[in-house]
Amino acid sequence: MSTISSDEAYRQAGVDLKSAEAVVDIARNAAQKTARPWLLGGIGGFSGAFEIPEGYRQPVLLCACDGVGTKLKLAFEANKHDTVGVDLVAMSVNDILVNGGEPLVFLDYLATQKIQPPQLEQILAGISEGCQQANCALIGGETAEMPGFYAKDEYDLAGFCVGVVEKAHLYPRKAQIQAGDILIGLSSSGLHSNGYSLVRKILFTDNQVDLNAHIPELGSVLADVLLAPTRIYVKSVLQVLKKYPAAVHAMVHVTGGGFYDNIPRVLNPDLSAEIDASSWQAPPVFRYLQALGKLSNEAMWHTFNCGIGFILAVDPQHAQQVLDAFNQETDEKAAIIGKLIPAQGQSQVIIQ
Repeated sequence: MSTISSDEAYRQAGVDLKSAEAVVDIARNAAQKTARPWLLGGIGGFSGAFEIPEGYRQPVLLCACDGVGTKLKLAFEANKHDTVGVDLVAMSVNDILVNGGEPLVFLDYLATQKIQPPQLEQILAGISEGCQQANCALIGGETAEMPGFYAKDEYDLAGFCVGVVEKAHLYPRKAQIQAGDILIGLSSSGLHSNGYSLVRKILFTDNQVDLNAHIPELGSVLADVLLAPTRIYVKSVLQVLKKYPAAVHAMVHVTGGGFYDNIPRVLNPDLSAEIDASSWQAPPVFRYLQALGKLSNEAMWHTFNCGIGFILAVDPQHAQQVLDAFNQETDEKAAIIGKLIPAQGQSQVIIQ
């Protein structure tokens, strides 16, 4: 009776063990660029180990996980996979940052119909780049080859981040948030990673726009605009928080749900945010989508970041100092976009 090897058995089942083995080397190379002094061991173990940095008296661990959503469909169609890894990291580390946390470690999960090392290398290069931007270590992950489960050349991504913050410096500071606090907004790099199901419907189902077309209103190829990676705010915000630790009362990551869903998450019930929509210039992709999709202003604010990816509620006495610190000492574009006022009716977000 003849037998077949495990390699051959898996190959016949649609799984390439040789490609799977190549993943470890690719992941190890990507992770080495993100190493930090507190990392114990490296890629290839059953779990990743990382010491809590010294100096914390009451360290609080912060955990977040997220994916990239249907933005991945555009990466498949454009065959461009080097930016979605940055998106994957950004969605979790920016959430950690809202609580004042320093991201420490990141892990990724990638599942695909068939492992393709060149494609995987692009994805992991993006994840490594995102981790470097956030100053956190890529300490592990999982890659699963699942024939018959995903479509050819497609994959899904999930990311997991652990951060730390001193308990006394945990945000939001609900007892300090009050009417009169100034809202400082940090510019986004575009759509980030939210609203892409609607984006794809407007562009490709309703209007049959060519993904690879140069769009005059955007001044660029559409694929490049849509696949621009999510901005990571970690280094700049932590830098300003260190300089003005008592000035900031709360922070918001403007992600899925836009302004209307995310700002109330950090407000007391007796407060509303009054936003002046004329106080910043949004990237042209938002005007383009609104016009093409015939979307109301409310739909835009409820779906997209509309040019502001991160918001800080700041003590009015220190708002100018914080604003200047962002604009003069970091690479952020910051603007005063509104203020907190006593609650007005049922909505906690009023956009004018």
